[in-house]
Amino acid sequence: MIRFASDLAAAQGGDGEIRAGGTDLQERRRMHGAAGPLVDLRDATDGRAIEVGADGRVRIGALVTIAELAADAGVRAGYPGLAQAAGGLATPQIRAVGTVGGNLLQHTRCWYYRAPEAECLKRGGSTCSARKGDHLWHACFDRGPCASVHASTLGMALLAYDARVAVLGASLATVAELYGDGRDATKHNLLPDGAVLSGVDLDAPRRGERSVYLRVISRARAEWPLVEVLVRLGVEADAVAWAKVAVGAVASVPLRLPHVEAALVGAPATPEAMLAIAALAREGTDPLPMTGYKVDLLEGAVADALERALVEQPVGGA
Repeated sequence: MIRFASDLAAAQGGDGEIRAGGTDLQERRRMHGAAGPLVDLRDATDGRAIEVGADGRVRIGALVTIAELAADAGVRAGYPGLAQAAGGLATPQIRAVGTVGGNLLQHTRCWYYRAPEAECLKRGGSTCSARKGDHLWHACFDRGPCASVHASTLGMALLAYDARVAVLGASLATVAELYGDGRDATKHNLLPDGAVLSGVDLDAPRRGERSVYLRVISRARAEWPLVEVLVRLGVEADAVAWAKVAVGAVASVPLRLPHVEAALVGAPATPEAMLAIAALAREGTDPLPMTGYKVDLLEGAVADALERALVEQPVGGA
């Protein structure tokens, strides 16, 4: 049997790709976007648990399924925004087999990247076909030269939780470092060849925090988000004491909105204040000709998430 800590890196040998749930990889192989040998993790013996340490920190194994993450009682109680994000993505069938590691490392869903006949920077081409073609679902924070958006909902959610990654064979430390600034158009993430993502670490839950995940989609369910938001707030004496705001489906990597977070700290915990501060989410956007609508959706989604967070049950019942 394969174990992350010993056999996996050697088995991979820098050749081929690792298959966990296979929900992304199998599609890419079908579309001739991936080929070569596979290292199948079906029988791996570790990386399948959600473990709580003596200090309250949580390790989420890379092979934990998205459905297991969404349903875990400890995650739902201590990290409700993360549980909401996991429970809201994809379909029940995909959540049942897709893994945390696979979601974090999946490739872009841009239709030009997925079409073998199209020119694409991420497949070694010289141009981004989306820029002059159909980019309706693409970036409104244009970091160039690739116009696609990052596909990982869990990457965005874990960014809001300041999560760290456990990696064999590399010095990456945080989810933010896993993705970088997104300006390298050839990469989906910064995990080096031969390195293996074995899990994700979270600090102990923050008592009294309120969190909300919200996605804007074009149909009721089973759809890629147009915009998604995860908000975490600490409220003390009717004012915001601290805030974390992450957004997805708007740039080549998941993003935090530090200017929104800074404006929230000290603000009155009222819907009116949240609505005014949400307008700051527009700052830094640089939409493509077809993605201007996302800027409005982003502001509205941030406002909605902030207002909902105010009335959420605090973690630990504080």
